[in-house]
Amino acid sequence: MAQTTVVEPYSGPTPKEQARKYGLSTAGRLPSLSEYTAQLWAYRHFIWEFASAKVSAALGNTRLGMIWQVLTPLFNAGVYYVIFGVLLNTKHGTDNFIAYLCAGVFIFGYTQTVVQTGVQAVSGNLGLIRALHFPRASLPISITLVEARNMIASMGVLIAIVLFTGEPINWEWLLIVPALLLQTIFNAGAAMLVSRLGAKVPDLRQLIPFIMRVWLYGSAVLYPVTKYTEHLHGWKLAVIEANPILVYIELIRHALMENVELAGSPTLLWIEAAVWALVMGIGGYAYFWRGEKGYGRG
Repeated sequence: MAQTTVVEPYSGPTPKEQARKYGLSTAGRLPSLSEYTAQLWAYRHFIWEFASAKVSAALGNTRLGMIWQVLTPLFNAGVYYVIFGVLLNTKHGTDNFIAYLCAGVFIFGYTQTVVQTGVQAVSGNLGLIRALHFPRASLPISITLVEARNMIASMGVLIAIVLFTGEPINWEWLLIVPALLLQTIFNAGAAMLVSRLGAKVPDLRQLIPFIMRVWLYGSAVLYPVTKYTEHLHGWKLAVIEANPILVYIELIRHALMENVELAGSPTLLWIEAAVWALVMGIGGYAYFWRGEKGYGRG
């Protein structure tokens, strides 16, 4: 007679309990937004070091190095002043047009560079993404950090220009800090938004320069904001004046310059700046997080 074996029912921990015990998770699972945020915080040193490496790689072979981060907006401001301020005479009726123009060029350039670089944050780092496991939002955030560091140096130059052109120092200069902080949050969200779009639509990289050029002309960078009130009315004027970059430019001009005409009251501008920072910062972050599993896959 054949022998039979009786198997006792398994009474140990379930696979889920075992996975929880040893910190295991399902491969390819999208983490919750809170888990993803915790992962990003755990990789904060990686983000900072990656940002520093990007700066060294971009400027390490140039003789002037970091000085180019200041010279570039200065050269742009000089060209725009000759074309728009002198040849087209857009400076007419604007007190201290040089400071007015430089504030617009510097602040617009901050967002412009983040967006133009951010569109390739994923598509330009596929080798790194496929080789290492890390939260992919580290890439657009590191780009924002690089430009934030550059912007600090640029603000020193902008303040020197404002002083040289006769603007007095006053307590409102302290408002530069929260204005730039809100713009940085907006920029980070914009970088994450365009980086996911750029990963899905490679042709977006070619369109971004044209989009930014239109955005430049719609942000009162090169001419007084009063030009809009002279030619636009109703909802069209309201849309232009709610332009986020215009709002951040106007806040910096209000902080650094006296007797400058703004697109709205300072209170309204601060409310719009905070709303844009929250909408773009949170929205761009959530949109990027939703595509986390697909980055780097063929």
